[in-house]
Amino acid sequence: MPEKLKDIFFTEKTINEFANRISGAYSQFDNDKFLRLVYDSEWESKELKSKMRHVTLCLHQCLPKEYELAIKILIQIAPFIKGFEGMVLPDYAELYGLEHWDISLNALKEFTKYSSSEFAIRPFIIQDYKKTMKYLLELADDENENVRRFASEGCRPRLPWAMALPEFKKNPTSIIPVLEKLKNDDSEFVRRSVANNLNDISKDNPDLVLELCKKWIGKSQNTDWIVKHACRTMLKAGEKRALILFDYEDPKNIKVENFKIENDQVKIGDYLKYSFLLKVNGKKEVKLRLEYAIDFLKANDKLSRKIFKITENSYKPSSYEFTKKHSFKEMTTRKHYAGGHQISIIVNGEDKVNMSFDVIN
Repeated sequence: MPEKLKDIFFTEKTINEFANRISGAYSQFDNDKFLRLVYDSEWESKELKSKMRHVTLCLHQCLPKEYELAIKILIQIAPFIKGFEGMVLPDYAELYGLEHWDISLNALKEFTKYSSSEFAIRPFIIQDYKKTMKYLLELADDENENVRRFASEGCRPRLPWAMALPEFKKNPTSIIPVLEKLKNDDSEFVRRSVANNLNDISKDNPDLVLELCKKWIGKSQNTDWIVKHACRTMLKAGEKRALILFDYEDPKNIKVENFKIENDQVKIGDYLKYSFLLKVNGKKEVKLRLEYAIDFLKANDKLSRKIFKITENSYKPSSYEFTKKHSFKEMTTRKHYAGGHQISIIVNGEDKVNMSFDVIN
């Protein structure tokens, strides 16, 4: 079983290093008090985000009460505190800086150079999205790629593990000027954030994303890459307009035959092995997106579908054999449950065949 993140970060070593860095910047910092506060009776049972927030709360009891002084200390040590431990610094601004906008936003810009302020900016957006988005638009021109990425990542409507932005779920138009600035950024790190932001937006406002993608596609290699990744959820969902955007045709002349499962009972930890014959009929070459979906049985006895890509390519009229497998090994991101499951083969967003199988302990 992979090691849990909560056991990798906020270790005794990294917390001691954290405390020592603060002591070096602030001579009145009480290391012993800070460590006593951190290692309370509930410390070991806390998950990663809870540990981060707990360290922030403990830090507040040991830093100067004047917010501006405390933030200056944290900015001074920011270059030396990275990883999840570094997230404590923007978390401090999030918790205690909402009444100190100019100081806090500048601090978040500094912190994100070394860790990430994408979570901490969100309460500021909720409090005043117009003011915050004006600031993020300025950061989109920054020379530091981490700051430019922050301009996009911080305003994603559905950023994983983060506070949602209901206003931007309803109307994300304030985000678009930031993404327009960053769409041809030199950094793939930044462009990936742009794509992820658009993918978030597509879940609530697909029409807006499709219109924007129509404008961007074909303009450059960078925008073509962004558009493809931005549309991934719509493509998986079989959204016809997204499929047409990438020249995926109606799969009416495509057949999937001889669909077989090698083992109709799959033990947790093993592989599901399957094969099928793809028949491309007609007279012309067609562009196909091949996927398979597994309807996983969950703890509540309901099925939850997950779609996986097999390939995407152009195929001339002929028959093509595929032999594939899917792992049922336990992962931190997915737990498997014994019972009835289903697998389907999808061509250009359309389910062609499906078959049931059982997962066993």
